[in-house]
Formats: sequence, C-alpha cells, structure tokens
Amino acid sequence: MTQRDKQDALANTCGRHHAGVLVRGATLVEVLVALLIMGIGMLGIASLQATSLRNSQMSLQRSQAVIAAYNMMDAMRANRAMAMDGRYNMDHTCVVPVGDGLVTSDRRIWLQSMQVALGPEACGSIDCEGINCTITIVWSSSQGANDGNAQSVTTRSQL
Repeated sequence: MTQRDKQDALANTCGRHHAGVLVRGATLVEVLVALLIMGIGMLGIASLQATSLRNSQMSLQRSQAVIAAYNMMDAMRANRAMAMDGRYNMDHTCVVPVGDGLVTSDRRIWLQSMQVALGPEACGSIDCEGINCTITIVWSSSQGANDGNAQSVTTRSQL
C-alpha cells in the first residue's frame, strides 16, 4: 500500500480529503444543525418537567383533601351520637364557624386545616343521614389564577 493509499483510507474514516490536504472536524452548518436539534430536545425536556410538576402538585392537593375528609369522619365517629343526630351537617361553606362546643370546634378545626393545606378558597360540606355520611371538599387548583379550575373530593362512609 502506497503512502497515497494510506492517506485516502485515513481520509475515508477520519475526515475529508480536499486538494491533497486531510480536513478533520465538522463544518459550521453541521454544528448549527446539531445545536438546533439539541435545543429542541432541551425544550421538550423542560416542557415535560413543567407538566410533571403541575401534575404532582394536583396529586398532593387531592391527597390532602382525602386526608381532611378522613379526619372529619374520624372526629364524627368519636362523637357518633351527635353525628347521627345531624349536628355535624353543614351546607357548602368556606366560612370557619365560631362558637363553643365539640361539634363547632371539630368543624372549625376541619375547615381551618383544609384552608391551610388547600388554600383559603377551600370549602366543604357534610351531610349525614343516620349512619351514612357524605363529606365533600372543593378547592381551586389554579395556583392563584382565577380561571375557575375547581377540584373536588367526595367521601362517603358509615359512622
């Protein structure tokens, strides 16, 4: 194999051969195309990350609402006679009740804890008929924007 054949073989594997000179590396156009492809890929990854974060926040809020509903159900089970009598019942409200007594205290603590966990617009309702109770919690997951993106959790259970 001659020296020229060796140079041609090397040029075919490692670079370009132009006017007897071996040229290695990438052209500016190739670099720009690679950067464009990488940029589009990075934008896609950023979009996926933002969507994942938003879905994670919504999942956290839903879990907190379920926990709040179970907490109230446990409070009503601890005071079963009053719950079966309908004293825990309340229409859909966001206003924290004031007053004395165990039932009012339980409802106040429940609404306050919901509003801390889910935001000040969190509201709830309780409806017990005998031993069958339904607790509904409604909140806005809009993260401060007033776009009407209301979420709700309804829990039905027996005392």
